[in-house]
Amino acid sequence: MDKTKVATSALPGHWMLQDAKARFSELVRRVHSEGPQHVTVHGRDEVVIITAEDFRRLQGERMGSALIEAIQASPYRNMELEVPRASMPVRDVVL
Repeated sequence: MDKTKVATSALPGHWMLQDAKARFSELVRRVHSEGPQHVTVHGRDEVVIITAEDFRRLQGERMGSALIEAIQASPYRNMELEVPRASMPVRDVVL
């Protein structure tokens, strides 16, 4: 029996590194059709390949909307701030 077939079929969604490199297009297709794919090195899980959409979802939105929501949820949102202003010397511009 082919060693590659035994290694990749032993556990569904698990790939030895050399197989993942050699069959990268298939690996990417399986991520989309079957879900996360594990890549092993020396028999240990080293990385898990996921879709970009799943990665963004796991990372969370890194948008200004998250900051706006946090500020709006703050009990101090209506607090007036007095920002001290200091006079700074102005430099002459030489042309």
